[in-house]
Order: sequence, then C-alpha cells, then structure tokens
Amino acid sequence: MADSEGAWPVENEQQFWSVLSEILSTPCATYEALDNALRSWLHLVARGRDQYLDNEDEIADCSQKLLDSQIFCRNKEYVRTQIIYSLLQEDEFGPLHGIANFLLLDGRSDEATFRGMVDEGCFGRLLELIKDCGNHDRRLHRLLLELMYEMSRIERLRPEDLMLVDDSFVTYLFELIEALSDDVNDPYHYPVIRVLLVLNEQYMVAATSAAVNPDSPSSPLTNRVVKVLSVHGPAFRTFGENIILLLNRETETALQLLILKLLYLLFTTAATYEYFYTNDLRVLLDVIIRNLLDLPSEMNVLRHTYLRVLAPLLAHTQLSQAPHYKRGQVLSLLDILRGSGNVHFMPPEPTTLRLIERVAKTPWLADDEPEETPSPRSLLGSLTLSQSASTVSVVAKVSEKPGIQTPSRKSDLGHEAGDKGSSAEDNTTIAPKAKTLRPQKSLPEVPKHRHGVPVISPQGITRLHVHGNAPKKLPPKLPPPRRRAKLRTVTSGVESLGSSDPLPSAGPTTVS
Repeated sequence: MADSEGAWPVENEQQFWSVLSEILSTPCATYEALDNALRSWLHLVARGRDQYLDNEDEIADCSQKLLDSQIFCRNKEYVRTQIIYSLLQEDEFGPLHGIANFLLLDGRSDEATFRGMVDEGCFGRLLELIKDCGNHDRRLHRLLLELMYEMSRIERLRPEDLMLVDDSFVTYLFELIEALSDDVNDPYHYPVIRVLLVLNEQYMVAATSAAVNPDSPSSPLTNRVVKVLSVHGPAFRTFGENIILLLNRETETALQLLILKLLYLLFTTAATYEYFYTNDLRVLLDVIIRNLLDLPSEMNVLRHTYLRVLAPLLAHTQLSQAPHYKRGQVLSLLDILRGSGNVHFMPPEPTTLRLIERVAKTPWLADDEPEETPSPRSLLGSLTLSQSASTVSVVAKVSEKPGIQTPSRKSDLGHEAGDKGSSAEDNTTIAPKAKTLRPQKSLPEVPKHRHGVPVISPQGITRLHVHGNAPKKLPPKLPPPRRRAKLRTVTSGVESLGSSDPLPSAGPTTVS
C-alpha cells in the first residue's frame, strides 16, 4: 500500500509494473481518491524513469496504461486538466517527464488536449523548461521540443504567446543544430528543426491575421526565425542543409508545406537571397522538379506551393547566374505541367497555369540565349512582386492535417493497373469470357526441289531427330581421297597417271 505521500514500495522492475497496474485499477469514487491515484501514478513513473525505464517507449507504456484505465475513461476532462496544471507547477525533471509524455500521447489521439494547453498558457511554460533543462536532462529536453511542435502545429498560438519568443531563444535552437552537425542521426536534429519550422508558420499566420484584423496591435510581430537568419545566416547554414534534406525525404504533406513556407520567405527576403550554398540550391531544384512531376493531379495545394517557391528561387538566388543550372529541364517541366502534348497529365486549372507562366517569365528562362554573365543583383528587381511571388497571406493559408502522406503518381498508376487487373479477374470469375485461341501454325515443310531441280535424298542419310528421344544418327564419312601412283624417273617430262592432261615439264625430277 502507499504511504502518506502517495509512494509505493518498489524493489525491482517486475514489481514496478505490478504496482502501476494496481494503482490504475483502484476504484476512485471521489475527486480526492482520483487525485491520490494520479499523484501515486506520477510519483511511480518519476521513480521508475531513473531506475527501470530506459527509453521513451517504456515511459509511453506507462502513459498508455493511464489512458486505457477506468480512471481516465470516466474522468477525461478532469484528468487532463490536472495533468496540465501539473505541467505549469512542477519543477522536478522526473515528474515533468511523465507529464510531458502523457500530454504528447493524449494530444496525438485527441487534439482537444493541445487546445487546452494553449488556452492555459502552456506555451510560455514550455519555453522556460526548454531553456532550463537543455544542459541537464537531454531526454526531457527532446520530449519538450516534440510537445511544443505538436501543440503549435495543431492550434494557433495567441499573439501574447509569440511575443514571449525572443532572438536569444531562436538563436539557441540554431546553435543546437550547429553543435550537432557532425552527427546527422542525432535525435536532436529533427525535433529542433520542426520547432523552428512551426514557429515560422505561426509568425506567418499571425502577420496575415493582423493585416485584416482592425483590433490587432499597430506594431506587427517580428518573425524571429527569418530575422536571425537575415542577420546571422552564414553562421547557421547547417539548418538550411537539413531542411533541404528533409524535404527530399519527407512524405508527410503537412511537414512539406512547413518547409516550403520558410523557403518562400527566405527567397523573397532580400537579406536571405544567398543564405544557401549554390550546390544546396541545385539539390533543392532537383527535388522540386522531381516532386512536381510525381504529384498526382488532385494535389493542387501542394503543387501551387511548390510553384510559388520555384519562381523566387530561380529569380533571386545564385541560380539566376550563368551557367544556368538545368534550364532545359525546367522548361520541359513547365511544358509538361501545361499539358502540352502529354496525355498522362490532366489539363491544369487556371491557378496552376498562372503560376506556371509566372515561373516562365524568369528572365534567364524566357530568353532564347542567356546573357553572358549577369550580375547577381541585376535580376533582383527585374521581376515585379506579382511576377516573382505570391502574397504572404496566400502561402500562409495553405495547410494540411498532420499525418497525411503525399501520394505518388507512380503508386497511383500502379494501383490503377492493379485495380483494373483485379476487376478483370473478378469479371472472369463471374462471367468467364471465352478465350479465342489462334490456330497453331505447323512448321513449314522442307522443299523437295531447289530452283526447279528435284532434290533426291542420298541413300544412307537418315532423318535427324532433334526434339525426339531417338539417338542421333550421323551421316556416313566421306570417301578417302584418291591415291595417286608413284612416279618414276622421267627424263622427257612428267607422266600424269589418271589424268589426260600432262603437267608442264620442269626438268629432271627424281622421286624416291
């Protein structure tokens, strides 16, 4: 049984899981009993975290047992509220780990948890905890980053929450990526990058809402992510390399849109035109070309976002300088997206055509012969805003539910072929169609004459059995060459035996 502080005696891992099940199976008829059960569960998980639970999966099992228990199923709102209040008040890393893990697991299954966290002001609390535990508890630090990302991409943050983010916090996140740049498999890379991406989206949404909301403050919020990259971009290039790598590998539509939104701002902000290395920009162009060709016809939102990023990428970055990278492939891409003579692509809609023509108006694409060496800054003002980019509000509004995977045109074609094959098999089973067989052609006979002259098989040569089992018979050997008679000494000439024509004389010849 538990003591007065809610602690249960545990001596080994097996006893830990047994006590955990006993706590969650205890009937709770009053709120006091429910609070005691939650307190006991939290203390036990915090203790087991350092002694028995070596990875996040085992801590997630503790949270899942609470979610499956009658304690939670009968009192969902109360339990969630108590756990959220615990996040706001708890200071010890052990209990905070169990709290954050439960909220992350519960929020992924029910978005109401993340909305409740935003309403209660948990974003500012997560900012404080991420700063405090970064150098003390890496396991908790990574979990808090994931919780901030999931909460921020589900629910729109309040302006007062975004005002809590300062340059030092964003710089701290960029420095984390640079410090871990030697190990691309480090678990910190992915959570930190996603937090920066979702913060950028929150800034874009806030700026769009402030432009149309008369009650918004007169001074708009500063996008701290773009600001830090504008001032200190060369010091944080690892982040740029990683988001291109992430775009190349990612299949979730929502995360692709987050990356494209940040790329759009970087390519339309003069201070970050040359943030990326030239080789990274070439890789990015290859990725965009491949993804645009692979998108199914119904993925218009993602296709439009790619095209909105492609226009300033080609016009404002180092790709606008000669020698122009893959100019022919870009022009071919635009022709394919227009549907020019390609039956495999549906006719594009008006928005797609407008965005395609915007990309096609890029100077080094429109000219038949590129200029010799254009200045890197000479083309920055060559396109108007309507030609080079959409408004920020248009890009900020595009979104997709988390977890939805981007379909592939190749996979769709394969499924369609499989469906047609399966339907054909079903039709054959229900009403088999008579299969018309073509008559088998017999082998042509060997001609018995050659150019009108009858061919008579010589005696003794039999037919060869090529495909049968009979032994193969060989034709008889050729007769030996005819022997000549020995020549004797001839003084007047050479006598040819068996020949009517004498050989010319070559002088006396002695043959022994």
